[in-house]
Amino acid sequence: MTMKHTHPVQYLFFLTGLVFCTSVTVAQSYPNPEFTNEVYFLKKETPYSLVRLEKSSAKQENKVNMLKGSEFGYEIEGKTSPVRFTNGSSISFIYTAATSSSSNSRSDSMMRANGMDPNAMSGLGNDPASMITLYKLNLDGGSRKIYMQKTGGYFGNHKNQTSDKYTFSLKKIRDGYWELVVDKPLPKGEYAFSMMGMGMDMSGSRTLFAFGID
Repeated sequence: MTMKHTHPVQYLFFLTGLVFCTSVTVAQSYPNPEFTNEVYFLKKETPYSLVRLEKSSAKQENKVNMLKGSEFGYEIEGKTSPVRFTNGSSISFIYTAATSSSSNSRSDSMMRANGMDPNAMSGLGNDPASMITLYKLNLDGGSRKIYMQKTGGYFGNHKNQTSDKYTFSLKKIRDGYWELVVDKPLPKGEYAFSMMGMGMDMSGSRTLFAFGID
């Protein structure tokens, strides 16, 4: 019995085709979100699926009190997010731009309600890390807050305080579609992604995408 040897050029074409098919399969395994310009949790089960985060318009807080101290930041009503995850290790999120090839996704409704064009987000740069920040929220009474700056007054804590930030790495899946991989495990608590330019109006409110880790 004799074996036929594959010509090197044919073998090269075969490998190229195999790599291309594998890349297409990987890209297609990432689902399209319902809306662009939003951050979704990526549920890595077969098949992949997306979980929409708690979306709210956070009011800008700017309080000054000589006795208790000053506070500047953003506030979300409620002590906990209804969107919960049980494990903060090796978690990923998805963000798609308005220019994404995800043609089935709809433009952000809150942005349009505020008179903004979601396509304008593309002018802020191609790197989501330049406009998206992940914060650990601080609990204060019946609300969750992002402290951009908090200082103690005469009777308060004199130590300046800001909310903790968590970094993430970017994995580009296709044009306008990124996976955000959180760099280290998230401890139990409340969190929110803040996106520059999202939902901003004259009152200084900002759209946040919140979730909790149990």
